[in-house]
Amino acid sequence: MPYDIASVIKQDEIDRFLAQHRDFINDDAIERALKEHRNPDPKKVREILAKALDIVSIEPQETATLLNVTDPQMWEEMFDTAAKIKRKVYDNRVVTFAPLYCADLCVNNCLYCGYRSDNGAMKRRMLTVDEVKEEVKVLAGKIGHKRLVMVYGEHPQTGADYICETMQAAYSVKVPIGGGKRNGEIRRVNINAAPQSIADYKKIKEAGIGTFQVFQETYHHETYAKMHPANTIKGNFGWRLYALHRAQAAGIDDVSVGALFGLYDWRFEVMGLSEHAKDLERQFGVGPHTVSVPRIRPAENTPFAQRTGHEVSDEDFKKIVCVLRLAIPYAGLIVTCREKPEMFRQVVQMCTQRDASSRIGIGAYKDANEGQEGDRQQFMLGDTNTLDHVIRELASMGYITSFCTAGYRCGRTGDHIMKMLRSGREGRFCKLNAVLTFREWLDDFASPETKKIGEALIQKEIAEVKGRMPAEFTEEMFNTLLSYYERISSGERDICF
Repeated sequence: MPYDIASVIKQDEIDRFLAQHRDFINDDAIERALKEHRNPDPKKVREILAKALDIVSIEPQETATLLNVTDPQMWEEMFDTAAKIKRKVYDNRVVTFAPLYCADLCVNNCLYCGYRSDNGAMKRRMLTVDEVKEEVKVLAGKIGHKRLVMVYGEHPQTGADYICETMQAAYSVKVPIGGGKRNGEIRRVNINAAPQSIADYKKIKEAGIGTFQVFQETYHHETYAKMHPANTIKGNFGWRLYALHRAQAAGIDDVSVGALFGLYDWRFEVMGLSEHAKDLERQFGVGPHTVSVPRIRPAENTPFAQRTGHEVSDEDFKKIVCVLRLAIPYAGLIVTCREKPEMFRQVVQMCTQRDASSRIGIGAYKDANEGQEGDRQQFMLGDTNTLDHVIRELASMGYITSFCTAGYRCGRTGDHIMKMLRSGREGRFCKLNAVLTFREWLDDFASPETKKIGEALIQKEIAEVKGRMPAEFTEEMFNTLLSYYERISSGERDICF
């Protein structure tokens, strides 16, 4: 059943956000800024780094300056500053989640995507509500995930009603663990789906969404038109560009931006993401809660994905993560299992979230088998390590895995969370709640080897909290942490600051 494009795209829900009848991506201005700021003065670069370290969003001209740095030593200073910003805003924790692909039906025909409508090599299906529950039983009951990002193509059968139904199904699953004394459960569901109308966003908000993700793919107008045929919904640049503005207008104050790196010049895309964050801040006072940096990967029967002409090297990928951490310093930064483990190890000091134990075929968690099946996946993963393996490696590097979802349920969203992130106060809650949720996961799901390494890290974390008293943590907070920690060690769950 094809979409009636005219009935889906509501032009007035684009026009209301325009400035002087045009969108906020000015291709010529971006290209000009990148040219005009070549060979930047090291003094100017260091001034920008100092500004970013104060958790102040930098201006597009300043982002262009950073992108033009060529001196390897200056890049090392930038990497170091980006790591300091991550630590200042989010401390040393890394949040983990799992993707849950609910359907691969799609009416769009994006040149780079395995799900494109004319790809006859794909095995198409959508999960029923009961099948979603079976997937969640594996994720929450066997692996131990607390967060999901549920992923949908754009199709009449997978619109807002299906999103709401499947999201509520995920929340409803309680899997007995620990001899039946406790439950494995999903505490936060984020959504990665097609742009919605304001009315449909309101439905999704009522159903209990966490964050809504829409990735622009490419911010370059000409490239966007080449990638997305004009006779498809996704062919409308403005409908997608203002998807998250509509979400904010509908009351969803946690949104996530991203670009698919490899479709056009990565420097242009970083500028586009920076402009996107700036316009959300301008119109709503709230920038993106997270920024994702997916790099194009091979996909079944999709030759364009093998060679786009704008391939991003590992060295440049590290620079992408760095400049985005500097340009949008308050935002969480997501690096996914598209990347290989060795790449993640190079950027972990700058990012805040990653997925693990990921399977992206429809129904692939319950029907798990060895290897990846190209005809069931949107693209091929670069990292298929288990959550237990990832957590053990992170702990050995000094990073604590956090399963915390407390802030969202306590109202620390929207402009409230933005203020706390900029001030560094949210990082303190992050640290305390990371200790508590990590203790939960170690007791309920960890292998003996991971538990041993994890427990040593927890003791180090508790000692660090004590050592940062009274400047950052009060005696009351520390005593509460110890009290909550003992209760969790005794079997209670979901206790948080």
